[in-house]
Amino acid sequence: MSETTPTSAARTAVVIGVGPGLGMSIAHRFGREGYAVALVSRSATRHAGYLSSLADAGIEASAHVADVRDREQILAALDTIAGQRGSIDVLYYGPGAIDGGARPGSITEADSDAVRRAMDEMVYPAVDIVGKVLPGMVERGAGGLLFAGGLSSVVPMPVLGSLALSSAALRNYALTLNAALSEQGIYAGTVTIGGLIERGDIHKMFTSQPGQFGGDGDIDIDVASLQVKTLNPDELADAAWRLYADRDRPEVTFNVFG
Repeated sequence: MSETTPTSAARTAVVIGVGPGLGMSIAHRFGREGYAVALVSRSATRHAGYLSSLADAGIEASAHVADVRDREQILAALDTIAGQRGSIDVLYYGPGAIDGGARPGSITEADSDAVRRAMDEMVYPAVDIVGKVLPGMVERGAGGLLFAGGLSSVVPMPVLGSLALSSAALRNYALTLNAALSEQGIYAGTVTIGGLIERGDIHKMFTSQPGQFGGDGDIDIDVASLQVKTLNPDELADAAWRLYADRDRPEVTFNVFG
């Protein structure tokens, strides 16, 4: 399913897992650089608003429904985008948590089933998606793969359990892709994020239901007074653009926890 089929020959940036926070900031940032934008999310509920926001900014965009956990569905969506656009020039992979309100168990409680679920939800879909778009990039000798990952990939956070393992795997995948592809004209990089992203769904849920969340010693959050350290999604999106445009490093890290 898609909405607002674009018609121009602009380069195309696909935003996987678009939401009101970082995903839309990525869409606007690449749109300002002349890219048409293809938005992909699990539901069409907010697509009309997203497309209106981009249209108001003069950015050509389309919206598509697909769940990254459904391999056939997400690959079909990418086929549709490529068919409409002719090529996918940049892909941003940043799907949110499937259940943002669920608290993971500690790493000491994680079993192999929990780790498999975490990999199924985040890492394996990334591999499938890259496998779909990468051959075209290699053929053209140009393209970009950008990932959003969690700080637990570089800083031990036992409370995140199996999510820390999948986060580390996704980061390693991005960095290793960059090492393999950099001499072929293709960039891969990751924005490693430690902090609540303003305007995002998790930030909204946290601030509207603070009683459901609490600090665990290694995360600096004052729940009682809601003095939450946050990150501006526009700054994150600008950092993602600079990674892709400058290609002088494969990673940028944001850490509000010190």
